[in-house]
Amino acid sequence: MKRLLLSLSIVFIVLTAQAQDSIDYSSNKFNQFKVVPLPAIGSNPANGWLFGIAPSATWRMGDPETTHLSNLVGNLLYTTKKQWIFSSRSTVFLNEDDWILVGDWRYFITSQPTFGLGSSSPNDPAKNPNQQGVYWGEQQMDYSWIRFYETVLKRVGDSKFYLGVGYHLDVFSKIENFIETETLDDLNFSHDFYNQQLGFNTDKYTVSGLTFNAIMENRDLAVSPYEKNFALISYKVNPSFLGSDQSSSTLLLDYRQYISVSEKRKRHLVALWGFGNFLVSGNLPYLGLPSIGYDMFGRTGRGYAQGRFRGESMAYSEAEYRFPLQKNKETFGGTLFVNASSFNSRTTNERLFTKLNPGYGLGLRVMINKENRTTITADYGFGQKGNSGFYLNINETF
Repeated sequence: MKRLLLSLSIVFIVLTAQAQDSIDYSSNKFNQFKVVPLPAIGSNPANGWLFGIAPSATWRMGDPETTHLSNLVGNLLYTTKKQWIFSSRSTVFLNEDDWILVGDWRYFITSQPTFGLGSSSPNDPAKNPNQQGVYWGEQQMDYSWIRFYETVLKRVGDSKFYLGVGYHLDVFSKIENFIETETLDDLNFSHDFYNQQLGFNTDKYTVSGLTFNAIMENRDLAVSPYEKNFALISYKVNPSFLGSDQSSSTLLLDYRQYISVSEKRKRHLVALWGFGNFLVSGNLPYLGLPSIGYDMFGRTGRGYAQGRFRGESMAYSEAEYRFPLQKNKETFGGTLFVNASSFNSRTTNERLFTKLNPGYGLGLRVMINKENRTTITADYGFGQKGNSGFYLNINETF
């Protein structure tokens, strides 16, 4: 079955590459709205194979000389793990890049394994040596998740810097834990133990807050950059009066650099990514903690399943070498990547950088629209302890 699905996905990539025309809904040269109405075939370790619709839209809100291309990626998907995934993620640049609107809306009926907190958790269920009476290793979770993130940023003069505020809401509900293999003892699930220790409910909770953001947007094209850089600092306050179960605050740092290897072929480059998410004050419920694969587009940690590592704070870095596979065309490309992550846990007394979890892999790129660089990405990543995964997505990883 896996070989059949993989074969179908390869055929899908090739056929899509041959049909590169997108739908143009406007003749206005500034505001051309183009949609690639892709049938979706995706894959990752947390969801298995995903099938549905993943429309990708690009448009411009002003003069191409002074206004970045806006983009929106949607998903209406069903997975082989019986999950439903509905999402819309967008970055909109208004005329002359004076304002940026960033949206991340989701509704998931989903499931996911969790392995306990910190960077040292094993794959298989076991007794946690740092928490008596608690499971360590793989534990399955079923839950529903509503997310509404919307951020508005204003450009500072004629610079590449933006300042803005946002509202971020996460609601986790219908949470159930279970072990698929034979249990070792009557142990507590990591999720339930953590939440009970800190006074959170175990079946439903909310994180609701305001973000204060500073961005440097210097990339030539956000969905598939060839040059320059991007930086984000986001301080989030989650007060109880806005609906959070407990008050807390977090700090998120994100930096990306794109270094050209060839002046003649801009697609030939090295991309670098540094990402950190830190609990500053208060407490977060278990699923609200920083975790691998929980960035906006779920791209951190190739080589591991989403949620494989979790903690009060995380640090992540990645380097990727991107290159064309054709001498005079841009349709096909490839990539080699390495990454590493580290998580701390106050409940297990594990400090950040005590242990690193590396990943590495390679991938294929198919550019289905050269003007806006809409790209289908297929990667295979390897992690430690037998972890690995196949990842099929739209647009570059970062």
